[in-house]
This record gives sequence, structure tokens and C-alpha cells, in this order.
Amino acid sequence: MSIESINTLLNKAEVKCNQSGTKLTLKRKLILQQLLESDRLLSAYEIVERIKVKENNTMPAMSVYRILGILESSNLVHKIESQNKYIACSHIKCNHSHQSAQFLICEKCDFIKEINLNHTVIENIDHLSEQENFKLKFSVMEFKGVCQNCQT
Repeated sequence: MSIESINTLLNKAEVKCNQSGTKLTLKRKLILQQLLESDRLLSAYEIVERIKVKENNTMPAMSVYRILGILESSNLVHKIESQNKYIACSHIKCNHSHQSAQFLICEKCDFIKEINLNHTVIENIDHLSEQENFKLKFSVMEFKGVCQNCQT
């Protein structure tokens, strides 16, 4: 992704934060930038290392975890639970909200792609769980498989 594109997304993220009453501080912006620049999932410790190398700046891992939580609650990043890593939301530039995120994850090369399931699919899953007296807490759905490159 180009620097121009990243800056555009960071500006959009700042607008979204302002609209929701959250601030996109310099540290939050720096962490979001690392995720936007990456072509793969990053752990909090990988973010710490990237900031140390690229920005010549140190940031405690606990601070990064706290900030990632804030960015996640602001719908700017997603946590991939199965890997305890993070990815920037591919919908930062959108003007509408997203109820949950769905990802295709390659088990061989860690390729990851955010997809959009039809809202009726999510509603059907929610309805089925309610029939079992189970309240779902949707945030991220992970679908594991093998990407096209790894299939060949």
C-alpha cells in the first residue's frame, strides 16, 4: 500500500474516531499505521519491534495491547483470536458500520482476506443460537482453509 493510501486511511480513521468521541492519538495512529503497512497479521510484540526499528521509538507491549483494544473497540482493527494477532479493518474508508468481521485464513501461508457475509447469514446463525438459549457475541468469524496459491 502506498504512503498516500495509508495517510488517507489514517485521516479517515481520525474522522471516525472524532465522530465516535474517541481520539486517534499519535501512539494509536502509529500502531494503526504499522498494521496498515503490513501485508500480514501482526502480534503486539511484532508491532513493538516494528516501531523500534522503523520509528526508533520504544513502546511497552502492555501499552500496545491496551491501544489495540481501543482500536478494536473503535472498529479500526480486528483481533484474529486463533493466532492472537491483529489486522487493520479493510473497511476504514467506509462510512457505514459493520456488525461483525469475517476472514478467510490460509492454513499454509497465513494469507488473510476480510470478506462480507450477507447479513441474513449472520442473522440465521444468531437465530439458531437463540433457539439453543445461547447468546452469541459476534466480533470476528474465522474460516480456515487453503488459498489458491497454496492449492497449486
